[in-house]
Amino acid sequence: MRSSVKDPASSLTVNAIPGVHVILFGLDMSKTEAKGLLGFAVERTDHTENEKYFLKGFKTFKETGGNLPDGVMVSTHEFPVQSFMWGDYTAKPAHKYSYRFIAMYGKPKNLIEKSSVQIDVATFDPNDTSLPQIAFFNRGVAGSQAYAAKFGDVAPQDVPDNAAWTWLSNGLEEAILNFIGKASGNTTGLRCAFYEFNYSAVLNGLKKAADSGADVKIVFDDRNNPTGPFKKNEEAIASACIDELCKGRTINPSYIAHNKFMVFLKNGEPKEVWTGSTNISDGGIFGHANVGHIVRDPEIAKQYLNYWEQLQEDPDAKLLRKWDDDVSIDKLPVTGKIGTLFSPRPDLSALDWYAELMDTASGPVFFTAAFGINAKLQDVLMKHKDYLRYILLEKEASNAKQNDLPEIKKDPNNRVASGSFLKDKHTRFLLEKLSGLNTHVNYVHTKFMIIDPLGEDPILITGSANFSDASTKNNDENMIISRGNKDITDIYLGEFMRLFNHFYARDWIMSKANDDLAAYLTPDDSWIAPYYDSANAKCKQRNYFKK
Repeated sequence: MRSSVKDPASSLTVNAIPGVHVILFGLDMSKTEAKGLLGFAVERTDHTENEKYFLKGFKTFKETGGNLPDGVMVSTHEFPVQSFMWGDYTAKPAHKYSYRFIAMYGKPKNLIEKSSVQIDVATFDPNDTSLPQIAFFNRGVAGSQAYAAKFGDVAPQDVPDNAAWTWLSNGLEEAILNFIGKASGNTTGLRCAFYEFNYSAVLNGLKKAADSGADVKIVFDDRNNPTGPFKKNEEAIASACIDELCKGRTINPSYIAHNKFMVFLKNGEPKEVWTGSTNISDGGIFGHANVGHIVRDPEIAKQYLNYWEQLQEDPDAKLLRKWDDDVSIDKLPVTGKIGTLFSPRPDLSALDWYAELMDTASGPVFFTAAFGINAKLQDVLMKHKDYLRYILLEKEASNAKQNDLPEIKKDPNNRVASGSFLKDKHTRFLLEKLSGLNTHVNYVHTKFMIIDPLGEDPILITGSANFSDASTKNNDENMIISRGNKDITDIYLGEFMRLFNHFYARDWIMSKANDDLAAYLTPDDSWIAPYYDSANAKCKQRNYFKK
């Protein structure tokens, strides 16, 4: 749950937005008191594990840390955070923490503590079944300083004891297997729809569920198309000996059966849904960024079950479009509720709706675009808004889908980051390397949009569809729209900013290839200027996250 604290003796405030593995903090203080500020030290008390320490960062002052080895992390008490929005990406699930933010002044060689604020925060417990929604994000950043420091130049499959797999999964694999594991015995069942379906641990888990007596049935992409996953799927299904549980989608060879969802049944009744962007493959679970999302709502589960029953008949797209259009929502659910959209649809009205929601937003917009920015969304992004819009791309493609990207980036309120890694030497940074688990999409595979997440009525759109024409009109897809459900929106926001800041930093570092100062903190208070310039994106970000 969000919380906010103000120092009674100064203007320093801290706003905390917790997730499962991420806690975001919005800091603020008056411009007058920020004069001379060199940054913030961050001390964390872990009440769950009874530990207390200053958290570490990467950047140093050149005069006091310029000779440190590449990749070494440093205490924020000596090298403070120079930002008014900061995220703890080392937080653990189901933990209780206290954070003390200390404003640091003086000189790099003689830092002085002044005002401070302590704030208590608890991360969500992903195993808490009372939560109506919960989400699991993998790391999605094999090409990172953290991976390079932890595992070196070693591919995940070559790291002993599956340590790299566990780190990359970040709980996503475990969550998938736990969801499947709920199906045990003849009073339970699963209805599954998959695109890439070849990760053996998941297939074996489904077989174990069926062997226990659970009623397990699966539809999967089985088109005889060289660009699709059908061959790997068939080989994996045969290897796991689950042929009798599976039925292929084959009737629409030009369209993809792109769903990734499971419906859990108890006594024949739908109870919960697993959905999101995660394909059942090495690359989906451990490679590029993905999310798995559980909805514990029998009505939503029933809608997914009805959709699955249509899919298992392997209908022609023409027939399925009408059914999907009839059952999908065409307006926002009431606050606190969830609505569903299924594809294929007869037209692009869903994309028109997403564009309208973005265009009429009352606050910032955050969205991911794995396969480029759809033209309808581009049109909205070309309109100037007073609030920020954060766009996370797989890559900056020079194609029709992103032909307006240079114009979009000219608007200072449009903040854009794209997938990348540090493959060349930069001062203080370790070389990074991709996992090699993905070929077509290396970085960003999530498909979600958040509208005004810190407002009173946030909107989250998430699922399997890529905000594209094909995903709306041709492919098997599912999306949910969650309105006013702050906890799940906060989880998504934290993970979005984790990935956005990760890739934005790489874009910035590579743009400063011949400037080693990119690795260092500013030795005076000049870094604060954009945070108090009302026309600057950093100022708008400070004002939004301090809420």
